[in-house]
Amino acid sequence: MLEEFKKFALKGNVVDLAVGVIIGAAFGAIVTSMVADIIMPVIGAVTGGLDFSNYFTGLSKTVTATNLADAKKQGAVLAWGNFMTLVLNFAIVAFVLFMVIRAMNRLKKNEEAAPAPPPKPTREEELLTEIRDLLKKS
Repeated sequence: MLEEFKKFALKGNVVDLAVGVIIGAAFGAIVTSMVADIIMPVIGAVTGGLDFSNYFTGLSKTVTATNLADAKKQGAVLAWGNFMTLVLNFAIVAFVLFMVIRAMNRLKKNEEAAPAPPPKPTREEELLTEIRDLLKKS
């Protein structure tokens, strides 16, 4: 059973998947940082500091706070602004991934478009070519 597990765990597909997940997690952190630290501040600056993450609707009369964290302590709230922020983050992340995959597909397409060099003739073909050329001369 241990040998069978070893064969399964060391198959190319499993190792490739593990590497893909690790790289995907690292890439996800980069994209999340880009969205949170670069794109969202620019959007906030353009819209005059608009931040959806603190928008909510209180679902009970006891909610009087103007801050989402405080409002959640007071009672039930519908945090629709936080949801909108996450939807916007998802759209930006999806667009960035689309652009990365599109660029990778273009690179792959360019590599495939380059024709492969013709195979080198075998020794037998070289000898037959020499014999043919000698026969043409005589």
